[in-house]
Amino acid sequence: MGKSIRTTAVDHLFEAVLTLEDKEECYKFFEDVCTINEILSFAQRYEVAKMLREKRTYIDIAETTGASTATISRVNRSLNYGNDGYDLVFSRLYPHIDEK
Repeated sequence: MGKSIRTTAVDHLFEAVLTLEDKEECYKFFEDVCTINEILSFAQRYEVAKMLREKRTYIDIAETTGASTATISRVNRSLNYGNDGYDLVFSRLYPHIDEK
């Protein structure tokens, strides 16, 4: 069995994130906590997931986001076999996107 991310430290991080009130506060916090490349990687994976849910092709996604096919495949696996975190957010932000 793999490592669990459920730790006190992660709880504290998520509690901190939940206090952020707007996009500007998110920028301030995440720019302090993460490297620029980490933020850009998170954003890229999010865009890949959104485009996969929109039924876009791997080629289109790779060309649009710059993501490798390996990254697209990993995100697709998360969408199909993960904890439904992407779909939770998508259902709130983009109710028109087809789920699974």
